[in-house]
Amino acid sequence: MKILDRQGRLFGKISILDLGAALVILLVIIGIFFFPGTSGSVAQIGGVTTKPVEVDLIIRGLSVRDPEALLREFQEKGKTNVIIRNQPYGQVDVKSVQLLTRTLAVPQPDGSVKALPDPRQEESFSANLLMTLGGNARITDDGPVLGNSKVKIGTPIELEGTTYNFNASVIDVRIQ
Repeated sequence: MKILDRQGRLFGKISILDLGAALVILLVIIGIFFFPGTSGSVAQIGGVTTKPVEVDLIIRGLSVRDPEALLREFQEKGKTNVIIRNQPYGQVDVKSVQLLTRTLAVPQPDGSVKALPDPRQEESFSANLLMTLGGNARITDDGPVLGNSKVKIGTPIELEGTTYNFNASVIDVRIQ
């Protein structure tokens, strides 16, 4: 009896192609279960610690009818929802909120320039805020990470609450 017949079967019973496919499937199963490789994300490898972090945000040109009511809401609730790079992080503490006065550079007759409050009526509905948020972040070699997003100066952050949803920009990050 021949080992291979004219149709390419071993001992007249099993096709060489079927045997090759079964061998590939067996090797894949062995590779998955016996040699799974490394697990976990890159951010979890190494001595990653969690520390309190304060993040300062600037909000420019926020269209709001009553900025004082928005400030009261932040102070009463003390928390806000944060979305970083379209990834919801959760709630963080609102440490402080400060309303920045809108000013104009007004030239004086002697050639100097003074910063005076903006008298334009339409600008009364536009507010600039300086806000400090606090929370716990994983500290990696690349800096603090809230959720799965790195927080650095210039990172856009979206703040969301019951009556507001607006974007802010990080201007300072302090690791406690």
